[in-house]
Amino acid sequence: MKEKTTIPPSASAASANGGNKNRLIMMALPIIVAVLLLFVPVPEGLPPFAWHYFAIFVGVIVGLIFEPLPGAVIGLTGVVVIALCSQWLLFSPEQLADPKFKLAGQSFKWAVSGFGNSTVWLIFGAFMFAAGYDKTQFGRRLALILVKYLGRRSLTLGYAITFADLLLAPFTPSNTARSGGTIYPIIANLPPLYGSKPNDPSARRIGSYLMWVAITATCITSSMFLSALAPNLLALALVKSTVGISISWGNWFIAFLPLGVLLILTMPLLAYWFYPPEVKINDEVPLWASRELEKLGKMSRNEILLLVFVCCALLMWIFAADFIEPALAALLVVVLMLWTGVLTWNDITSNKPAWNTFVWFATLVALADGLSSTGFIAWLGKEGGVLMNGISPGMATIALLLTFYLLHYLFASTTAHTTALLPAMLTIAATIPGINMEVVVLVLCTSLGVMGIITPYGTGPSPIYYGSGYLPTKDYWRLGTIFGAIFLAALLLIGYPWITMMF
Repeated sequence: MKEKTTIPPSASAASANGGNKNRLIMMALPIIVAVLLLFVPVPEGLPPFAWHYFAIFVGVIVGLIFEPLPGAVIGLTGVVVIALCSQWLLFSPEQLADPKFKLAGQSFKWAVSGFGNSTVWLIFGAFMFAAGYDKTQFGRRLALILVKYLGRRSLTLGYAITFADLLLAPFTPSNTARSGGTIYPIIANLPPLYGSKPNDPSARRIGSYLMWVAITATCITSSMFLSALAPNLLALALVKSTVGISISWGNWFIAFLPLGVLLILTMPLLAYWFYPPEVKINDEVPLWASRELEKLGKMSRNEILLLVFVCCALLMWIFAADFIEPALAALLVVVLMLWTGVLTWNDITSNKPAWNTFVWFATLVALADGLSSTGFIAWLGKEGGVLMNGISPGMATIALLLTFYLLHYLFASTTAHTTALLPAMLTIAATIPGINMEVVVLVLCTSLGVMGIITPYGTGPSPIYYGSGYLPTKDYWRLGTIFGAIFLAALLLIGYPWITMMF
């Protein structure tokens, strides 16, 4: 009989106090940063209220990076603080001097402006699609079918995992839900069939390979489709508000298509070379997948309806954007799912991730829009343009991509990265004579997914795979550097020339 281990009360109390202290420090950090910036002298050429707004905005970004509270709470707090102090942070003296200007009403109107943004509703609608995949188990069925037919060899099993993610990606804006919530629970059952265990030398038998393929696949598919990563949709709104360019689902897909196809077809093989599994062939995995499919039975009515609905949504996003707003198309499909019973109203109201993301992104859209309305973005673009004076448009685009990509090492959230850096990069680009802004927009935005591979915290599902026990720290950082360099080189050598030719 094992001896029971107890923790002394004093040690437990010390641990709790230490945790509370760290949490208080993290909660105070955004406030400290914002206050320090408020006391920094206002840069020349920038209105004081715009600099003060920027100080609060940076405080919000720091909060999003360290997350002492949920991201939605951080964003909502920033919006409320700015709205309450809007006469010093948001509006110019000229606006305040206008007798017709109603400060209280305009402050509230700005605070809730993000909730009327079509992109925010598109994100919400796509989350409902993901809920349908989960409830009907259609996503699980797709993954198991691929494992059944491609799972005998380790290499083809890697392709099965990749194609499963690819099939789910266009309709799942949360790569955490897609990969961490759908793909990971399935493939976590596979390594034990090969005698491959987590946190054990046997992990390299096959578990390490499968986990690395899964996280790499979701990073690629997150760049491949506009609707495959929530920050992609946020970027859509930021691009529109910053430089006035609209990106359609089809244009995004075309922009990344050759690079995406190449990476999808070669990535499992590259992983096989750089991180080879010890086991090459196993007959048990297809049999396991067959048994799991038998348990699911034939496709249900709701699975068939869901398949029809998501295909209709995809067709409307690609071909009917001139006739129906993509967000409205998504909401139409949600209504159809409710009327046909694929989802219930309780499924909608109880979907905490969807509502959390809805509030989070709505506040971030308002905060980012405030940078433009206060004149900060215009000033930043002017100053950045001076620094890049004399650089050719092509070299400037490459420099911006390199900076945007490598700065992701500093961010544990693609959302925070997008909100903090994308408007600034676009504004600087807009000041460079002769630069093709549509090309810059597509080059920067399509990098958002693949850059998530570089660190164990680079994108939503990264910590799930990092914590699986199959990817040791040194292996993750080494592979992240290798594949991050491969993806960046591919963006520069294939993606950028293709986008330049097409747009």
